[in-house]
Amino acid sequence: MATTSARLQAGSRPGGRSARVRAAVHRAVQELLTDEGAEPLTIPVVAARAGVHATTVYRRWGSVGDLLADVTTSRFSGDIVVPDTGSLRGDLERYACDLAKDLSDPDTLALVRATIGTGGEQGAAACRGERQQQLEAMLDRERARGNEPPSLERTTDAVLAPLYYRAVFTDQPLTPEWARTLISTLLPA
Repeated sequence: MATTSARLQAGSRPGGRSARVRAAVHRAVQELLTDEGAEPLTIPVVAARAGVHATTVYRRWGSVGDLLADVTTSRFSGDIVVPDTGSLRGDLERYACDLAKDLSDPDTLALVRATIGTGGEQGAAACRGERQQQLEAMLDRERARGNEPPSLERTTDAVLAPLYYRAVFTDQPLTPEWARTLISTLLPA
């Protein structure tokens, strides 16, 4: 439901009942994802944990995939600051290390895995959307300095893809040293 997020943003009042329900539902999703032995993530289970009626959740989000995409988008909005070290290499190294640290957090990792696993393309878009905007900001800044940075696609493939792959599909650590090697590969000296 691509229009769900737009409808939520256009029709809700910050701080009102709508915001309280959204916060309670988001909190319930996070709790269910991180609780050992919690029930499977379904709309009725989320609604019960949040203390709202299941029809409220269905009406606002429509499916577990849509709900996870909204929680993920909300979680990733502004959680990592776009660094400005004065160089693209410095910006990307700090960014990759910050993202590696974020993806190493068990709560974040549980949300990412659930969103990708349940949300399909919409879930994947929720996981990469804010991140690609952050990369684009760094690349635009490098262009403004008069330099020609790599494309967004190449940067995404070199930085985001290995970080998310390692976090989601392996048990290998996301160390700062390893994260910096991604930038060395993208921007050879």
